[in-house]
Amino acid sequence: MEIVIALLTLTFLEIVLGIDNIIFISIITNKLPRNQKTKGRFLGLMLALLFRIILLFSLTWLMKHMTSPIFAFLKWQFSIRELILMSGGIFLLAKSTVEIHHKLELQVSGGEESMKKAGFLSVIIQIGLIDIVFSFDSILTAIGLTNHLYTMIGAVIIAMIIMVIFSVKVADFIHKNPTLEILALSFLILIGFMLVLEGFHYDIPKGYIYFAVFFSLFVELLNMRLRKKKQLNLNHIGDNTK
Repeated sequence: MEIVIALLTLTFLEIVLGIDNIIFISIITNKLPRNQKTKGRFLGLMLALLFRIILLFSLTWLMKHMTSPIFAFLKWQFSIRELILMSGGIFLLAKSTVEIHHKLELQVSGGEESMKKAGFLSVIIQIGLIDIVFSFDSILTAIGLTNHLYTMIGAVIIAMIIMVIFSVKVADFIHKNPTLEILALSFLILIGFMLVLEGFHYDIPKGYIYFAVFFSLFVELLNMRLRKKKQLNLNHIGDNTK
């Protein structure tokens, strides 16, 4: 019974921790040609699953070496884990900022038809790099919750199956709502900043981050609903004047 509870709890946490991973994969694969988007999302999530399972099987080595300090700077000590977190955070900050700039330029230059399509290999490499970073949070959470390796692997696999099922809907919804895409990219900037701070041993409770994100999402969904009602009213007025 204890294992079942651990499995269910860990699966839920893995899904929550995987949300930012899905958002990144959804945004980056939307730059692929239409016939490659589904394949790109699937491969991205499979890479995420692969990295998580590899990390779980490397559990003993991970705990002994990846978290052991390798050098110190001023008052901070850095292990391989901190360096990976900081590198991933900086990558997310840079990538998300460039994407926001690109989206704003796109609006000015005349729409989606002017958007350059990204290369499939380039997108998969970017997804693979960020998957490694996101896998650390996921695996360290699993380590802290249970000592049963196969319970961890089961939770990761179940969570990834659920994410694969819903990734298409998430990607399409983000793609159809440009303001939501900007919000998602802003969320990734926040996550990147948080990862950099974690690399410097500043532990920010993720509850604060997720509350801010979901509150912003709630406000944006209200705005989308109001815009839709306003457009319907304008269409109705236009039909009456004909």
